[in-house]
Amino acid sequence: MSYTANESRYGEMIYRNSGKSGLKLPLLSLGLWHNFGTNDDYQNMKNMCFAAFDRGVTHFDLANNYGPVPGSAETNFGRILREEFSAYRDEMIISTKAGYTMWPGPYGDWGSRKYILASLDQSLKRMGLPYVDIFYHHRMDKNTPLEESMMALDTAVKSGRALYAGLSNYDSATARQAAAILKELRCPFVINQVRYSLFDRHIEADKLEQTAEDAGFGIICFSPLAQGLLTDRYLGGIPEDSRIGKGGPFLKREQLTEEKLGQIHALNEVARSRGQSLSELALSWVLRSPQITSVLIGASSPEQIVQNLGILHAPAFTAEELAAIDAITGIKA
Repeated sequence: MSYTANESRYGEMIYRNSGKSGLKLPLLSLGLWHNFGTNDDYQNMKNMCFAAFDRGVTHFDLANNYGPVPGSAETNFGRILREEFSAYRDEMIISTKAGYTMWPGPYGDWGSRKYILASLDQSLKRMGLPYVDIFYHHRMDKNTPLEESMMALDTAVKSGRALYAGLSNYDSATARQAAAILKELRCPFVINQVRYSLFDRHIEADKLEQTAEDAGFGIICFSPLAQGLLTDRYLGGIPEDSRIGKGGPFLKREQLTEEKLGQIHALNEVARSRGQSLSELALSWVLRSPQITSVLIGASSPEQIVQNLGILHAPAFTAEELAAIDAITGIKA
């Protein structure tokens, strides 16, 4: 039996314009970086997509190298699109990226025109799509002229293979230069995807939010839960089935120091005083800035997605709460 979407799916979700563009994204977007790879459970993948879309999460974010194996997240999501979501394609924002190692040799990595456009064609084939809504250059490349990479994004848009151009992991100065190039090309550049969380506030020192305001693009944040540290997973120790417990590549046991654990417990107390879970606090905090269009959540179950949607009813932060959070993390904006 094929999927039928919840008729009231747009009743609660909040959408923000991506910068000064007309493109609106949900406050929460679903990232397919983890748990959509070759060895993951396909039915669970479908259930997570259903849980998200049924609640107004219209944006599904991928990259060419998501898996493992690289490419498998796009292949699996393409199957879900074909089998379950074909009737809803025009209600969805689907994004992908090129910029990290994807195949051997000098043309399967970084930011050349050759690599970017070949990668996009491969991504479209894996997903069975004629176009994606947002196509990103995934990281800066000091060995390729910025104009070359931006002209490749422009070609992707003007050839109909993407509707909008995006950047990912670009610092403020380079994003400003890229925005100027794309503006001259009349290419709709709408967003920069960066890492941002209570424990990683480098974009504030870099003044990226001001650059986004000046240049008219939005910001979408990945790892807002610091790879799971800003959840209740580690409040009572290290579960065997957690990212640290499994010994994965992105979160190491040595990162959970006594100091960090103390910060997590203290932040959890702030969350409880606001009637939130720790993860809800972390997501709400990232979204407190109007320059942040959306946050990307990864999930291993539909229940996690539903829980995080509690931020739609979150109270605004008081000055006292923000000061307390700064004091706990030891990081000043």
